[in-house]
Amino acid sequence: MKLIISALLISSAAAFAPAQTGKASTSLKAVDATKAIGVQTPLGFYDPFRIFGDDPTAVDDDKFARARYTELKHGRVAMLAVVGYLVTYAGVRFPGAENIPCGFAALNEIPGMVWAQMLATQFAMEMANGGLSMDGKDYAGTQEFAGDFRNGFIDFGWDKQSDAWKEKKRAVELNNGRAAMMGIFGLMTHELMGNVATILPLAK
Repeated sequence: MKLIISALLISSAAAFAPAQTGKASTSLKAVDATKAIGVQTPLGFYDPFRIFGDDPTAVDDDKFARARYTELKHGRVAMLAVVGYLVTYAGVRFPGAENIPCGFAALNEIPGMVWAQMLATQFAMEMANGGLSMDGKDYAGTQEFAGDFRNGFIDFGWDKQSDAWKEKKRAVELNNGRAAMMGIFGLMTHELMGNVATILPLAK
């Protein structure tokens, strides 16, 4: 458990490293991380673990794309995790799962078939990324930015929007993902401390 918490702390801190603008690349171009999407109030550029080295104004493009790809995936998973935790804590369940507890206790109660379904779904989603490799590189040339998983399928009108609108929405997603990573870590910590009911008095 200590290893899990340590990993969450590191990934959460890395989350405040900013996002890349423009199309993902596999070249050796340098990115100015201090001026990219994600550098916003109140923290501005925040890289306490110096993930981007001594000169964040000239970060290798591949390294930056991988960091952004990782942050977006972690943020999206964390947003789902926070919503899932709060919903199940409030007593909402899918049919047939009424007796499954929330939080860590659920890990020992979830049937093996459900675990298999979740793993199969994750595998299918990874395969759906097509030319996007596990390191976040866009070998197929289909990404507009690192973390763009549309795969040329559904974009909900994204391509018709202005660059300013796109940048704003990407910044919003980054902030929400960062907050969610800290949020789910907080919920997990308080559950282990035995006082999650104190911080969620209105959830039931």
